[in-house]
Amino acid sequence: MNKTLLITIIIILLSYCLEAQEKQPFKSMDVFSLEWVDDPQISPDGTKVVYVRRGMDIMTDKRISRLWIVNTDGTEHYKLTNQDVNESSPRWSPDGTRIAFTSSTDNGSEVFVYWTKTAKIARLSSLESSPRSISWSPNGNKLAFTMFVAGREMSLVTPQRKPRGATWAANPRVTTRLKHEADGTGKLKPGYTHLFVMPSSGGVPRQLTDGNFNHRGTPSWHPNGQDIIISSNRNEDWEYDFRNTELYAVNLYSSDIRELTDRQGPDNNGSVSKNGDIAYLGFDDKKQTYQLTNLYVKGMSGAPNKVDVKLDRSIQSPIWSQDGKSIYFMYDDKGNTKIARTTTSGKVEKLADNVGGTSVGRPYGDGAFSVSSDGIIAYTHTTPAYPAELAVVDKNGNTNLVMSLNDDILPYRELAKVEEIWYKSSVDGRDIQGWIAYPPGYDPSKQYPMMVENHGGPISNYGDRFSPEIQLLAAGGYIVFYPNPRGSTSYGEEFGNLLYHNYPGDDYHDVMDGVDALIARGIAHEDKLYVTGGSAGGIMSAWVIGKNNRFEAAAVIKPVMNWVSKTLTADNYFAYANTRYPGQPWESPDVYWKYSPISLVGNIETPTLVMVGGADLRTPLSEAKQLYHALKIRQIPTVLVEMPGAFHFIANRPSQLISKIEHILAWFELYNN
Repeated sequence: MNKTLLITIIIILLSYCLEAQEKQPFKSMDVFSLEWVDDPQISPDGTKVVYVRRGMDIMTDKRISRLWIVNTDGTEHYKLTNQDVNESSPRWSPDGTRIAFTSSTDNGSEVFVYWTKTAKIARLSSLESSPRSISWSPNGNKLAFTMFVAGREMSLVTPQRKPRGATWAANPRVTTRLKHEADGTGKLKPGYTHLFVMPSSGGVPRQLTDGNFNHRGTPSWHPNGQDIIISSNRNEDWEYDFRNTELYAVNLYSSDIRELTDRQGPDNNGSVSKNGDIAYLGFDDKKQTYQLTNLYVKGMSGAPNKVDVKLDRSIQSPIWSQDGKSIYFMYDDKGNTKIARTTTSGKVEKLADNVGGTSVGRPYGDGAFSVSSDGIIAYTHTTPAYPAELAVVDKNGNTNLVMSLNDDILPYRELAKVEEIWYKSSVDGRDIQGWIAYPPGYDPSKQYPMMVENHGGPISNYGDRFSPEIQLLAAGGYIVFYPNPRGSTSYGEEFGNLLYHNYPGDDYHDVMDGVDALIARGIAHEDKLYVTGGSAGGIMSAWVIGKNNRFEAAAVIKPVMNWVSKTLTADNYFAYANTRYPGQPWESPDVYWKYSPISLVGNIETPTLVMVGGADLRTPLSEAKQLYHALKIRQIPTVLVEMPGAFHFIANRPSQLISKIEHILAWFELYNN
């Protein structure tokens, strides 16, 4: 080896060593640098993808979305428009010459169109409300969408006339609706969501549906260009029959509405093939805690056929192939989201793994995909090392990452290493899955504090997906254990339904069995245990410290503490009877109390931080206060942290995500000896 070559090799090796030494753990302010791909839409010819590029704005402290376009080989990557406003829902015209999308304006969102040849943009609409779920007609001449139409609430009195120039209190708000508020939105205005259609060259939108019913989901056009398939519940008792929906065909010219399905249970996500067959999702409602969502196919008339995919997994997002012979779909399997294709007879072929990375909070399942005319797939790809990036599966089944939006930050950070673990449940010997994130620079010869991070839902799952919250917790010096106990999805219907009339129940043992397994393996240590979690994870965290005193400290985030008060005050107060517990609270008060963590508060000795959003309507502030006040009365070390203005998604704003994690770490550090 000559001297020059040897010197070159030494320099390269030194540079790699220096780069490794200079890497820092993921930091709080790095959250503002994250970007991710959402809603990727591939062009009909498979050559381009338009997608929503999402990120965090450090000046407005909000999540933002802009439309970008890129060739499927990664070239010619540029912003679609010159607008500096939130844009979403891009959809290609059938011939690939135009892209319809929605864009924010001073009065909400409007429909815009982009011409691919000229790069010209035009605003098509001037609407009273924001449009949703844009869909092109087969010939590209029309656009269908759904939109909220304002209504009127009951008026009991006529307000008195106030003197000119006087300042009086606002008039009382009167409501007679079962669903009158929603977390993330607040008080709901009276009115209903209806189906509209308008010319794709611009013009006046025409309302196709009417009545006091809501019409939801993406409209799907029949190839005849005259019928539009939409999901709704148009039953007279729809407000109380809230789990039930059907598919309807709405005629473009007569506005006649024809019911296509008829059963007790949800039927939605209709997708029409070129042959006029309808693929859709649903199940026969058995009023269980968890039920698999199945795939069905039917024509405009006749009985539906269930597609037996033999997966024991819920099906998501069905899309027909161009030839109408197969259906693409997503599903979660053991904490990993996948894309597959099935024939109508149920022959399934898996096409892609690691779909997701669009939630950018905790490592939940999510993601999106689209398919070109010749079967090229564009989808959101994630691993524990990065949020959603754009990936493409070509005609030969090869998966290629098209770009890396986070190359400006993540390669320069030493991220937590994430690994999957399995262990046995002490309850019934079931295999239980969990995930571990090790702190940067982890040395197995040293002892580290371990934090259990319980997922929400509880009908949900954690997986091998990027999570800034997990990364920040691990960067704080903790091993983070996040399990998928019974009740979690992606392990089959029977496993997910084990919480039926028993929640919290044996899922508690599954969590603690994971802790014991990690102690037995020398990863965790009995005197260095901490526990946290949000929503259902907050319930589990409160339940854990009510059942044992093994943890040095706890952070209970947006919990339910009392099922009676939660059920009758939350925005979804009417949804729990029978599926979670038998009967209404006044019919089964002992059962509701039995499963309320507040019933165990007399046992708690663990120092506990309680956190909740000030505008949370799903697990209201009053729930968190019950725990805080009880612990204060008992003189247990505790603190209440309220996030001003935050709904249940407490970490929606970047600064609140950061603050949430920093408060957890600061509290735990007080008890980390």
